Amino acid sequence: MTDALAVLESLPRSPATLGPGDTDWPGVDDPDTLRAQLADWLSQYANAGTRRTYAYALGLPTAWVDPGADRPGRRPPAAAAGPLHDLAWFRWCARIPLDPRAATATHVKAWLHALDAAGAQRRTRQRMLSTLSALYGHLAEAGVVAANPAALNRSRLGLASTARDASPTVRLTAGQVAALLDAAAAPTVRGRHAELYARRAVAFVALLTLGLRISEVTGLDRDDLFRSGGEDVLRVLGKGGLHREVYVTGLVREALDAYLRERDRVDGGAAPARRGWTGPAAPMLATRAGGRCSRVDLWSQLRRIATVAGPELDGVADRVHPHALRHAYVTIALEQDARIQHVQADVGHATIATTQHYDRGRRTRDTTAADLVADAVQACRGAPPGVDVPGERPAPGRPGLRSEP
Repeated sequence: MTDALAVLESLPRSPATLGPGDTDWPGVDDPDTLRAQLADWLSQYANAGTRRTYAYALGLPTAWVDPGADRPGRRPPAAAAGPLHDLAWFRWCARIPLDPRAATATHVKAWLHALDAAGAQRRTRQRMLSTLSALYGHLAEAGVVAANPAALNRSRLGLASTARDASPTVRLTAGQVAALLDAAAAPTVRGRHAELYARRAVAFVALLTLGLRISEVTGLDRDDLFRSGGEDVLRVLGKGGLHREVYVTGLVREALDAYLRERDRVDGGAAPARRGWTGPAAPMLATRAGGRCSRVDLWSQLRRIATVAGPELDGVADRVHPHALRHAYVTIALEQDARIQHVQADVGHATIATTQHYDRGRRTRDTTAADLVADAVQACRGAPPGVDVPGERPAPGRPGLRSEP
């Protein structure tokens, strides 16, 4: 191979790790063939964001699916490796070393146990196993492997699709989302571009109020905003390469108009499309140089906005991220009695079950049975419902015993 595999960049290059003949990929005798087989699998997905997500989750170089990703100036510096970095499937196999095409169910279960021991949450392990199963399902269909080693009994592993931990995503209220929009409008730089950057920030947060994924926001082009059926809509490319039309609210329309007008003013006016032009479309949210904003940059920008959003965001600013606003869209919509089928279509969920999982609005003080149980217990202690028994009161049936202060 012409370049050393990025998948192995964190591996210790020592004789104990590398076997005879291994130069680029420990345990693999024909790395070029394996790379072609993996590229064939990734090419099935029309959405570049999906390809990059799967490649990253498995420990593959994103340059394989996005040749321009590593060009100088195109992306911000790579983030520090997280605690699961070395446990991405292909890095884990390389350390054994093991040719991934020779992996068995025993190997996959050992890998899952390693993830669990490293602190990977159930949802993370579910997602990583699903990605691995999709890969091996393709390799089995192509005749590269005899069977899918990731086709495991998920119930026994505690990874059944019905076994879902409570979402760790912070639940944002409508008031908190409004505070984010207001904070985004405050200029963060000085000079002739201050207004442009402020309006872009507002447009970004406004787009998130539509329940869009961050990858869907960064993938939007200016041409994706148009009128259909007499309404302004966005043509959004979601998971699985499927497009959906998202209705544009007045809030979003106003934010986009203000940003695009300022952008065209700074750039000297929008350049008309050339006849027969088939080049890349203009991104909806653009860098100063006209490129597409990266997910990392926008994620960081939202966190900065949250930190200056005032008392509404106290205690949660460091937990705000783009998916939190997608989560807020579902929660607020259902709290306003929107039909769940409509919300499902809005956010592009494949099933209503996924939308229901977002509906943490059902878990409120008014919908919990905890107070009913407490009232029943208190009634047995001689107190009326909803009234706490003072700590100094002797415990029933235990004269002389008092609660600790």
